[in-house]
Amino acid sequence: MTTATETTSAAAGPHPDGPDDLLALADRVAGWARSGEEVEVYVARGDETEIRAYDGEVESLTSATSAGIGVRVVVDHKLGFAWAGSLHESVLAETLDEARDNATFATPDDHVQLAAPDGVGAVPFDLWDEALSSIPTSQKVALALALEAQARGADPRIRQVSSADYGDTSVEVALVSTTGIRSSNRKTQGFISVGVIAGDGDASQTGGGFDTARGFDGLDPDKATADAVGRAVRMLGATKGPSGRSVVVFDRRAASTLLSVISTALSGEAVAKGRSFFAGRIGEQVGDTGLTLVDDPTNPLAYGAASYDAEGLACRRNELIVAGLLKGFLYDTVAGSRAGVASTGSAVRGGFAGTPGPGCRALALTPGPEGFDEDGVLAAVGGGLFVQSMTGVHSGVNPISGDFSVGAEGLMIRDGKLAEPVREITVASTLQRILHSLVAVGADVEWLPGIAAGQTLAVGDMQISGV
Repeated sequence: MTTATETTSAAAGPHPDGPDDLLALADRVAGWARSGEEVEVYVARGDETEIRAYDGEVESLTSATSAGIGVRVVVDHKLGFAWAGSLHESVLAETLDEARDNATFATPDDHVQLAAPDGVGAVPFDLWDEALSSIPTSQKVALALALEAQARGADPRIRQVSSADYGDTSVEVALVSTTGIRSSNRKTQGFISVGVIAGDGDASQTGGGFDTARGFDGLDPDKATADAVGRAVRMLGATKGPSGRSVVVFDRRAASTLLSVISTALSGEAVAKGRSFFAGRIGEQVGDTGLTLVDDPTNPLAYGAASYDAEGLACRRNELIVAGLLKGFLYDTVAGSRAGVASTGSAVRGGFAGTPGPGCRALALTPGPEGFDEDGVLAAVGGGLFVQSMTGVHSGVNPISGDFSVGAEGLMIRDGKLAEPVREITVASTLQRILHSLVAVGADVEWLPGIAAGQTLAVGDMQISGV
């Protein structure tokens, strides 16, 4: 038996009064600003639970709380930043003083500034499940154990359940600045995931499935199990696929990964640094006329939904590519200043220990009329390759040049239906060509963990290297 462990960091879990007390704290620290300086105070706290079941027992259990403050100070166009993993009274003034001191060593930059209210109203919605904090740990453990047992018994070809996990997070954030920003966000998220190994003779294949929800009650073990088992079992007997040029259909997870890579090239900061294949192409046709790509954190269904961005400006719907035409990029305040445009309300940050930068939160393609199945995208393409997973994305895809070459596994498509499984193949093209070669965009939008939605994508004329 593996012993379960429990860890706790800086004490400060979700507060019964919500983020209002965090706003009051941020107000107080911002009120210590001196004449001639701009101060931004970002405070956050949260809870996190992670449980892993293995072989009918709890392999690990982690329960942690965290809280902290990040302070940015701008003096004479010089930026100083400091953070602390505590909201204790004794560290608040120290953190502000450290940020001031760091500013004295910074290089002046005319574009360095804090966000100021821009008149855009925030879209209000509630991403908080109050019931999550009342779910006892024993019930969360029971769900992880039941998930593992369900996956193990779902199909006689399942030889092992490699992992069965439960997790949840609750995060509250407040931001106040001397430039007039005052905002707060709060969000809860639960997830379950399971990995299985299926076998047939000497052959074995792996598969994973998951589900997410705002709280505990919305999690669906049946969905996670069916996804994991289906992905593993249908790959049994896989052989190396054929080589040639073909239509490639990316499943929702693979398509989400593809969009996430493309999103890095849509950052105004990346464009300014010459790290985007979209640089200098505003107004040009960069994709098929059926391609419309939007980042919309105001959609409450999106995993990255938020009312306010990481600088306290209202999040908003940003159209990036419309009917194949490149319309614009995503900016925070500083990147926008460098480009001579306003922020798009797209600042993101990794928490109180980081500083903001522009990025996507909820990227999705406008869906087409067809779903994935044999009456939808598969029927539309007729034949080709269905990719259910990719490897080597970080090393094989370059958002600067657009080069795209990844390892893949999946199934052949014949007569509009999934056929024999294939593995150890390489799929190659360029991101530029992929955007111009869309055959179909699925209607099967699923908001997956991360910054991009999952939806089936069919791309024509890709190079397949197999046997």
